[in-house]
Amino acid sequence: MGCPFRLNLHFNAMHKKDSLLGASASRRANSYALPTQIASLAVFLDIDGTLLDIASTPEAVVVPPGMPFALARMSERLDGALALVTGRPIEFVDRLFPDAELAVSGLHGAEWRDGSGNAGRVKTTSEFNAGKLRLRQEVARWPGVVFEDKGAAFAAHYRLAPEREMPLRDLMQDLTEAVGSGWVLQEGKQVLELRPRGRDKGDALMAFMEAEPFSGRQPLAMGDDVTDEPMFMAANRLDGLSVRVGEDCRQSCARYRVASPSDVRAWIERASA
Repeated sequence: MGCPFRLNLHFNAMHKKDSLLGASASRRANSYALPTQIASLAVFLDIDGTLLDIASTPEAVVVPPGMPFALARMSERLDGALALVTGRPIEFVDRLFPDAELAVSGLHGAEWRDGSGNAGRVKTTSEFNAGKLRLRQEVARWPGVVFEDKGAAFAAHYRLAPEREMPLRDLMQDLTEAVGSGWVLQEGKQVLELRPRGRDKGDALMAFMEAEPFSGRQPLAMGDDVTDEPMFMAANRLDGLSVRVGEDCRQSCARYRVASPSDVRAWIERASA
């Protein structure tokens, strides 16, 4: 399979070209020695499964000692051209890395904050809030299914209860119809999420690249999941580096791969030293 992931907004006109590039890229995704000379790069990092190991529940992720400092040091070496691009809300990212003061895009591009603290986010609706409450109440009766409140998005993780996947899919489809057209159903690694429509991680990367300190640099985008594919496509369009983390690259637009989050962390330590 090639590069089937469709981008929103200003990427739509280039979709056919990018899909062909991605199809070729996914077949030749090579193990990649991450660069230690980073001065000309703009670095974009997913968090779960890329920077940090996947955990059994959203709250169980572990930030290794020294990682916030290493990220801050890398950002300083890049004159601030480092951003975390995640499906998590920014508020949760701040709890993970409390002193790093990094540029962040949260909720798959639906909220953002630059390195100077300027921020924007999506407002919710009464229909959305009612849908969030319904999901919370329903999954409370399903042992092993974990509800995650992301503010302007919500999700249910079934990693600990894979037998609940199909009823959860049915429920999330009902909620997608109930909350209205402002939200879209997003699938990830054993998680189903309702997130704001109209933005994705590719849009987030492009928005950062249009402004200082990112503009004029070569983007390096790293991620591990289907939600990172728009970010890979955006980096490819800008003649950047797209790197899939993990062994399974069969459906990726990324042109390169590294084996695990531990490789990413080791690179950050080396490159920021």
